[in-house]
Amino acid sequence: MDNWSTSLNADDEFEKLVLRMNPPRVTGDNASDRKATLIKVDSANKRGSLLEVVQILTDMNLIIKRAYISSDGEWFMDVFHVTDQYGNKLSDDNVAERIQQYVLQSLGPRGRSFRSLTRAVGVQAGTGRTTIELTGRDRPGLLSEVFAVLSDLKCNVESAEVWTHNSRVASVLYITDEADRLPIEDSSRLADIKQLLLYVLKGNRDKRGANTAVSVGSTHTERRLHQLMYADRDYDTNDTDFGSTSDSMKPLVTVEGCADKGYTVVNVRCPDRPKLIFDTVCTLTDMQYVVFHGTIVAEGPEASQEYYIRHIDGCPINSEAERQRVIHCLEAAIKRRTSEGISLELCCEDRAGLLSDVTRIFRENGLSVARAEVTTKGSRAVNVFHVTDPSGIPVKPETVEAVRNEIGRSILHVRNDTHSSSTAEPTSRFSLGNIFRSSSEKFLYNLGLIKSCS
Repeated sequence: MDNWSTSLNADDEFEKLVLRMNPPRVTGDNASDRKATLIKVDSANKRGSLLEVVQILTDMNLIIKRAYISSDGEWFMDVFHVTDQYGNKLSDDNVAERIQQYVLQSLGPRGRSFRSLTRAVGVQAGTGRTTIELTGRDRPGLLSEVFAVLSDLKCNVESAEVWTHNSRVASVLYITDEADRLPIEDSSRLADIKQLLLYVLKGNRDKRGANTAVSVGSTHTERRLHQLMYADRDYDTNDTDFGSTSDSMKPLVTVEGCADKGYTVVNVRCPDRPKLIFDTVCTLTDMQYVVFHGTIVAEGPEASQEYYIRHIDGCPINSEAERQRVIHCLEAAIKRRTSEGISLELCCEDRAGLLSDVTRIFRENGLSVARAEVTTKGSRAVNVFHVTDPSGIPVKPETVEAVRNEIGRSILHVRNDTHSSSTAEPTSRFSLGNIFRSSSEKFLYNLGLIKSCS
């Protein structure tokens, strides 16, 4: 074992000892701020503490309006001003206790290790579901082809999340066997799934390469997507970013030295949105920077974040190349979740092949999926697709209406829909029998990747 590994093991044991002596404590305060609830977290310091707490607040659907971060020395103390999704103070008197339970699970002496959260890309058999992780070059119709292959292989997609940015795509999908809804564990079947998906991802244009392989364990989906896209170097600006964020939405990131204190100061200003703070803190953590102090203000249309950081080895940023890399990576982390286009929400009874059918209709109507969140609640599918025109022009209202007519106007809705009528609409049935199969699907059939294109 080398000296670096020995040092890390010793640090871990010291962290566990300190945490046993000083377990994390969370308190809530609904009186000090007129518009928000204060959540104060005190704990012995541990690598990744800030991200774990921000991740907990984000997963509880809490909106961080302000935050004050301090973790210099051996102690971690953060104050978060939070509201619910509607901008109201929290009415749940037990919210601080629930947050403390989650914090103890994450930051306590038996909590997850920061380094254990970084894993390889792949296909794995997990508890209840099989996880598929994919990265590659994005192109119109790719998601439709992925879902078509899974449907043909009798795989049911229980949930999934898909991100695209800078011509790259990353996806985490949770699947089960279509017949019994159990995880797929047969190694030869997993190998077939991996190989066919890899073939689809590579296509004939991916200069950088696609990736799908076997991994162990599970992780936080959105954090994993950040890791996948970072590993795939989606922050590299050499590629053409089709579907890119407009200049008015572009984040402003500065990285400057603070020589007298030995820190690097990172400032981020951009339009505010849900999960913004998680995205920036996640990126800094996965780039192996430690936030020692920070101030966050997100009370209006624009959010401002300031972080005093050092690399995990204790050094500030000391080269122009590293400074530019941090800027590009933070910009990419913010833009991954900032999609232009139209958001379509599908709510209906789940069934085999639903995602393959829906995304094929998108493709045949000239729509490209920029982001997707797929969930199954009981027997119902609740899916959100952020769609764009691949040419970069705004999606035409008549295209949206054509897609809704084909899929069913009662089950596919436009979020903030300005195109549809406010009058009640009759239920439409899914009519797929007369759909013309695209050349992309015929291409898959000719290669033997799917068994039918009729």
